Amino acid sequence: MQRVLITGATGAIGGALAEVYAAPGVELHLHGRNEAKLASVAARCSALGANVLTSRFDLRDTAALRGWISSICATQALDLVIINAGMNTNIGPAGEGEPWDEVEALIDINLKASMAIASEVLPAMRRRGCGQIALVSSLAGYFGLPVTPAYCASKAGVKAYGEAMRGWLAPEGIRVNVIMPGYVESPMCDAMPGPKPFLWQPLRAARFIQRGLAADRARISFPFPLNLGTWFLAILPAAVSLRILAWLGYRG
Repeated sequence: MQRVLITGATGAIGGALAEVYAAPGVELHLHGRNEAKLASVAARCSALGANVLTSRFDLRDTAALRGWISSICATQALDLVIINAGMNTNIGPAGEGEPWDEVEALIDINLKASMAIASEVLPAMRRRGCGQIALVSSLAGYFGLPVTPAYCASKAGVKAYGEAMRGWLAPEGIRVNVIMPGYVESPMCDAMPGPKPFLWQPLRAARFIQRGLAADRARISFPFPLNLGTWFLAILPAAVSLRILAWLGYRG
């Protein structure tokens, strides 16, 4: 039986990923914050033939997080771990700034919890000599957007961490992939300020991610035009990139 763990399963991308991986012979471990949505995703995945186990707790509770992963890995290593849970914050409509409590929660969930999950699933994978860890970053990890500084910082951290882990663990047969989505239709995306070009639907994104993970691509980034544009922002002089972003409507 293939064992797959997905965090953020009540979000748009996470829920779609759960469904594309749901099949007979798959054991799905799903984590989400919204109890009703988590039950709904679990029901759809069960109907597709998967054996579904759900968990709902605050990912900022490191002891609970480590205990959850430890109990799952106690009998057998996970085959695929998709670390997808995340939140966003922004500087506000008048550029007043990000509330510090939101910034702290964002860093704890987007970065610290992601690193904790990867660290906790590794021992069993290393003993077995195989496994796959996918960390969901963002195209916003290439260059910081003035409207979402903390979010961009957290996703840049996830990107760097995943890339470093890939180089470290590849000789042991463990695959590590960084997923860098652009805009995917979701309530979190809707709440983000600024334009949202090349918007994808969640199922399209999930299928693209699934293909990228099967091919073991180091970076699974999409859509292509936005991927190319954000990559250029990272290599251009910062002053030029900031002017481009202001011209596009990403301004404080």
